[in-house]
Amino acid sequence: MISQSSGSRAPLDPAGVADALRPFGDSRMLPPAAYTDPGVFDWERRHFFGGGWTCAGLAADLPGAGDQRAVPLGAASVLLSRDDEGEVHAFANFCRHRGHELLPLGESAHRPAIVCPYHSWTFALSGDLRSAKGFGGTPGFDASGWGLVELPVSNWHGLLFVDASGTAEPMGQALGDLDELVAPYEPERLVVAGRHSYDAAANWKVLTENYHECYHCPVIHPELCRVSPPGSGENYQTAGPWLGGWMRLRDGMETMSLNGASHGLSLRGLDTARLRTVNYLSIFPNVLLSLHPDYVMTHVLTPVAADRTLIECSWAFAPEALAQPGFDPGYAVEFWDITNRQDWAACESVQRGLTSPHARPGPLSADEDAVYMFVTQVARGYFGDPVWKADSPADSPGGVTIGADP
Repeated sequence: MISQSSGSRAPLDPAGVADALRPFGDSRMLPPAAYTDPGVFDWERRHFFGGGWTCAGLAADLPGAGDQRAVPLGAASVLLSRDDEGEVHAFANFCRHRGHELLPLGESAHRPAIVCPYHSWTFALSGDLRSAKGFGGTPGFDASGWGLVELPVSNWHGLLFVDASGTAEPMGQALGDLDELVAPYEPERLVVAGRHSYDAAANWKVLTENYHECYHCPVIHPELCRVSPPGSGENYQTAGPWLGGWMRLRDGMETMSLNGASHGLSLRGLDTARLRTVNYLSIFPNVLLSLHPDYVMTHVLTPVAADRTLIECSWAFAPEALAQPGFDPGYAVEFWDITNRQDWAACESVQRGLTSPHARPGPLSADEDAVYMFVTQVARGYFGDPVWKADSPADSPGGVTIGADP
């Protein structure tokens, strides 16, 4: 049941949002203002990116005790740290003294403690206040009451998710079905060997919608179509904050590369079906997870404006592959860098088109069923329905159940 509480609803025309929730084949895309209006974007940062689990990056970016990193989270930022026991913590990125940022956004540090650069208040890696200059012996001052504000954090297969609201249900409960798909690839075991950062002049939803359909592939992705049939595959029947599906590799192709050849090693434990397919999955609101027979590609989206999104893309391979003499991840990185840039150009054109005063929500083709699932996910959220709950349905027009053979 969708909550109609006006306090939690997005500042959009309810009739336009309701049109996106009509049955597949009769529905429309979200209103253009959902992609262009700064007020809607601010609402999304509070409710989508700050109101539940949001990916804050890779656990591999905090490899050892003392590693710290400040990353955006919703309308604010979060400080991640790894303590001496190897545990990752997430803190609201401000000092309890006067509110100064503990680390500038986007910066990293390696220290035995967290030190505010303003007045040198010093905190343990676990968040406890250790030193407050000038407060020693101050009547009524109790250091135990001035530790950093800690937020729930979860390491899910090597991805760090933080709940800025502190109210979301446990990660595993909401992503139970997805774990069955992802676990055989062991992404937490893999080693990142390639990275690219992108700055796309497009709304984060446009990027996710593009990711979830290959209706456009024959037009703008000749390299992709040579190794994977654009009409192949199906989407999964899902519930909760994720969705996606799979596509086949063409006969004679080993993976997604410019010539279909793999220069790595197949991931251990994959069955025959997984060695012939690629899974394309998204976790709301900001992870795109592409599972290949020999590597895992991850996109983490960080919206910075209604019409601008930063994208961190990484490629991770089996440690045995990296140990091979002369291993080069370029076969995967180059292929997807070409494909990514084709996608970003298309998404930027969509963004420009949606700013037209004549723009109206369009219909969806039969090949855009996963786009429909994502749009309804967003539309329910606009009406106040929490996206991060295990029983939140995706309006799937069909698809295959988890575990079915591709």
